[in-house]
Amino acid sequence: MWRYLRPDAVAVLNDKLARKSLARYFAVIQNEKLAKFQLAKKLPADFKENESLEELWQKHAVLTQSFRAFEKEVDARQKSLGDIPNPEKSYLDLKIEIAKRILEKCHFCIRKCGVNRIKGERGFCKCGTEITVSSIFEHMGEEPELVPSGTIFTMGCTMRCKHCQNWSISQWVERGEIYTPEKLAKEVESLHRSGCRNANLVGGEPTPWLEHWLETFRNVHVNIPVVWNSNTYYSPETAKLLAGFADVYLLDFKYGPGNCAERISEAPNYWKVCTHNHLVAKEYGELIIRVLVLPGHLECCTKPILNWIAENLGKETRVNVMFQYRPEWQAYEIPELRRRLTRDEMEKAVRLAREAGLANFIT
Repeated sequence: MWRYLRPDAVAVLNDKLARKSLARYFAVIQNEKLAKFQLAKKLPADFKENESLEELWQKHAVLTQSFRAFEKEVDARQKSLGDIPNPEKSYLDLKIEIAKRILEKCHFCIRKCGVNRIKGERGFCKCGTEITVSSIFEHMGEEPELVPSGTIFTMGCTMRCKHCQNWSISQWVERGEIYTPEKLAKEVESLHRSGCRNANLVGGEPTPWLEHWLETFRNVHVNIPVVWNSNTYYSPETAKLLAGFADVYLLDFKYGPGNCAERISEAPNYWKVCTHNHLVAKEYGELIIRVLVLPGHLECCTKPILNWIAENLGKETRVNVMFQYRPEWQAYEIPELRRRLTRDEMEKAVRLAREAGLANFIT
């Protein structure tokens, strides 16, 4: 049925630029290569739980480089995972141990609240110790290469966008449902059986729940690519843990280098954090970038964002220039956000993408 609802999701399989920029992702959905979390389970990691966090990070850095070589060998079929015994402890296990330590002084996002979530303390995102889910379903409204997408919406967020369209999720207006990693893993496998191309981790924001996501995929036994669907406002430590776990980074690029991020989303230093995380994502996975065009923000935000992508990530980077903005939640507090985009603004955004030289963008 989805093929009739979204014929572009079928046509994208023959889109040369999309396939080039997301080559490994397409190979995983066609079961020609293995999702990164499956590889991470097989890479042995020698660590002890009484080691310091600094020691664990040192071992993680070494294994991250080893993972690159391991991935290339398996992708080239120089090694078969079936011939490799399950290690006592793996690269994925090491990530989980590090993430558990971070929960004790939380710094998954760039705010680095430092709260001890294990002891019940909660920071800016209000996330606790049990992953809380708003909804799980087959999403037909995502980018064509993702559809049908197995979306899992978790509660809480690390930003506070005045115009948030998912504000009932991000701000905990809903109660959500608590899941164990084992139960959530079954949901991921069910999405895969139903024909979803990926597991799309979204919210709210997936970042506060990274430890829980790593544990979830330790219990997933199907080959499904992980899509990290994020506002990109996460810490360098989270970026390191995502390497060798996320197959596709579906990253927002919300604001330009001015003060718009702080004024609209309470997100200081967004440009610096966001550009850094896009560069890391490019190094360790494949990218789809979402640029939500805001009314009145084409010169201060849309233009510098599109130019930066072209200059730093490449003109063939997959970019979704989005015109879906509508005033939601507290958008009325920002004068220019009280209306939808005009036709002229939409046309200008397309023109800016072309002037930047972007060759692989969609709207």
